[in-house]
Amino acid sequence: MSLLKAKCKKVLIAAKVHDVLKDGLRKLGYDVVTDENAGQKYAMAVANEFVGVVTSTRLIIDQPFLDAAVNLEWVGRMGSGMEIIDVDYAALKNVQCFSSPEGNCNAVAEHAVGMLLALMRKIASSGMELRNGEWHREENRGWELEGRTVGIVGFGHTGRAFAKKLSGFDVSVLAYDKQEVDIAGMAHVVPASLQTIQECTDVLSFHVPLLEDTHHYFDAAFCRAMRKPFILMNTSRGPVVDTEVVLAGLGTGRILGACMDVFELESPFADTGYAAMAHQLFSHPKVVATPHIAGYTHEALYKMSSVLLKKIENRAV
Repeated sequence: MSLLKAKCKKVLIAAKVHDVLKDGLRKLGYDVVTDENAGQKYAMAVANEFVGVVTSTRLIIDQPFLDAAVNLEWVGRMGSGMEIIDVDYAALKNVQCFSSPEGNCNAVAEHAVGMLLALMRKIASSGMELRNGEWHREENRGWELEGRTVGIVGFGHTGRAFAKKLSGFDVSVLAYDKQEVDIAGMAHVVPASLQTIQECTDVLSFHVPLLEDTHHYFDAAFCRAMRKPFILMNTSRGPVVDTEVVLAGLGTGRILGACMDVFELESPFADTGYAAMAHQLFSHPKVVATPHIAGYTHEALYKMSSVLLKKIENRAV
């Protein structure tokens, strides 16, 4: 360890966090520098000053950053996705990486259930009609969730939390994950192959990280493999789902409706090429869309911050 590294105890927080994390880091002896708007260029210029970095999606912790951050010991990710961090290269640099999916999985699960009910019972669309002075009852006759089969692809923290929320709706839940599916304490969940989910599912919900093999996981081939019309849900990462395929499926009726909190671009209107598709998607009467807020609750902010703090505290244990 260099002399500078031994003396340096500065931490850059480049994300919205709860004070419990800032106060906890200070109690651990860190000098906390908070800049929620820190950009990549600025962070690169000052990277060598810090032993720790906390980020959400603002900073990309890639090889150039890790090379510049010569004193870096750990990176904390507010949330679940580690695609913004080159974890393998960080390990070569002896930089520990922590995420906090335990902190916002409940928020995401609640949001997913809310979106699904809003779509099936036409809560969002009929509410907008009332705002416009329209009263339509028969046209807004909805569908019940009871008796449906929900297929969950990705059974980590958020997939498991979503399955737990569904336990009171008398639905059948099929769960698929590349890793072994742990259904301890979840009698209503059945581990299933991807093929079984494609054959039996009425509601298909993605809860996977963004990796090379999950980019456009839901593509035209996946859509064709679904044996019956279905509702598509994505509260994981936007590029997991091919937007063009969603629009095509909605057009043919293969996709009965879509609940989407994430999209292929984080700011879908910023890119003129994607904006046209985004407008078409968001204006579709069978789509319930939200601006990446599934994990954005006051409680989740506190819980994610607390989870990160605990992992940082225990990192040398």
